[in-house]
Amino acid sequence: MINNKYKSIFVTVLIIGVTLILSGCNTPIVLDPKGAIGEQERSLIIDALLLMSIVVVPVIFLTLFFAWKYRATNTTAKYTPGWYHSDALESITWGIPIIIILVLGTITWRTTHELDPYKPIDVPKKPLVIEAVALDWKWLFIYPEQNIASVNFVEFPVDMPISFKITADAPMNAFQIPQLGGQIYAMAGMQTRLHLIANTPGDYFGRAVNYSGRGFSGMQFVARATSADDFKTWVNMVKHSPNVLSAQEYKQLALPSEDNPITTYRSVQNHLFDNIIMQFMMPGMEDLSVDRSNMKM
Repeated sequence: MINNKYKSIFVTVLIIGVTLILSGCNTPIVLDPKGAIGEQERSLIIDALLLMSIVVVPVIFLTLFFAWKYRATNTTAKYTPGWYHSDALESITWGIPIIIILVLGTITWRTTHELDPYKPIDVPKKPLVIEAVALDWKWLFIYPEQNIASVNFVEFPVDMPISFKITADAPMNAFQIPQLGGQIYAMAGMQTRLHLIANTPGDYFGRAVNYSGRGFSGMQFVARATSADDFKTWVNMVKHSPNVLSAQEYKQLALPSEDNPITTYRSVQNHLFDNIIMQFMMPGMEDLSVDRSNMKM
């Protein structure tokens, strides 16, 4: 009678605790994708969780079951002190994990190639090129075709592939828009690539995901997917900004600062992105106004 009483109390407390914990949870943004790449990555996460749960769930259940069944007060439990081996249990213990690892390995190998961040998205539209620079502690976005730039804000048309060229003029960082998918590092003196697409209009959370010092927590940006007409309107609005991103202005922008407001620039120094990379290749040549885009080491 006492054991049943304690059992009922334990189950009640467990249910209430789990309910309270989950009531404050929101759906992780990676599980609410708004683009083709994000949707494929969500499927990969769910498939991996389901495969791993084949082992995790039974282990949790059996742990609780054995603890209850073979408790000290249960005198009816079978006692077999001479038992030491079972071929059936050995086959299950080793066989199931091996099968799961083989399946996960196959899925990982396939999706690694399908979701290669350098691989262009196969859609008929021409991609929009955006150059992203990780600074201390802000993101600079340069639109080379439109000759404009923005800080901590990036806008692009919905259903248009985006080709991000990414570098850093600060400690190594990582670029991510979770709902659109993908993550890739930003490194000084190097250029990485990331291809994304948004299939639903909206404002999406972008962030740095590699700790880079005091202002890291504020190194976030807004990624806005809009209609083609709204994008053109925004570009025209930026063209009327009072700010110009010259080489000298960039040097001031690159200085460490925290919680930077959204800023736009109506024009950009020629080949600024290439020169940001090349300044690390050619020490002593910090003048970003010099066109070094075609120089070879």
